[in-house]
Amino acid sequence: MALAIFDLDNTLLGGDSDHAFGDFLISEGLVDPITHKARNDAFYQQYKLGALDMAAYTEFAIAAVAGLPRAQRDALHARFMAGFVEPMMLPAALELLKQHRDAGDYCLIMTATNRYVTEPIAQRLGVDGLIATELELEDDLFTGKVAGIANFQTGKVRNLELWLAQHEGELSMEDSVFYSDSFNDLPLLEIATRAVAVDPDDTLRKIAQERNWEILSLR
Repeated sequence: MALAIFDLDNTLLGGDSDHAFGDFLISEGLVDPITHKARNDAFYQQYKLGALDMAAYTEFAIAAVAGLPRAQRDALHARFMAGFVEPMMLPAALELLKQHRDAGDYCLIMTATNRYVTEPIAQRLGVDGLIATELELEDDLFTGKVAGIANFQTGKVRNLELWLAQHEGELSMEDSVFYSDSFNDLPLLEIATRAVAVDPDDTLRKIAQERNWEILSLR
């Protein structure tokens, strides 16, 4: 079984679910619209520059739902899915996933965005597995802190190594493919058997052209 790995935001989705979650919180009246938007936008600019502290951003992004019971978190996320995520769904991305499933590949989403935001999206996309930035839980409530290694840049490689160790004998990076839009994912792109730049940012596009990596658009 070959391993097909997919970044989520701006790769399988026509937008960024993490940033959109901030806009959703504003629309729900759960955060101050001016200060939250300013910080959310500032973090996003840091991400585009490759200078984001993912743990700090995740703690900011999840603060409004920290301490909420599961039923309330689930209800919020259902509204987020309907109003913000569904419009970002890309038919070509769904077809790409189907092609890999039909080939018998294991489809894995590898995303820096936290599991609360992304797990229902992964279920909607019908993938086999998800590796995301994990959130600390106490008594089934989010503490507002990150658990383990933030799944960003080299953290993606480390978390994938830990995950593969749990699937030893079943899956490996041999004959693997990784699809991503961002130069932040270079550490993982460089160890995949096949690297595919999907609607890439300018930096990744230049690198992909220099290294003769495939460039694909799902838009």
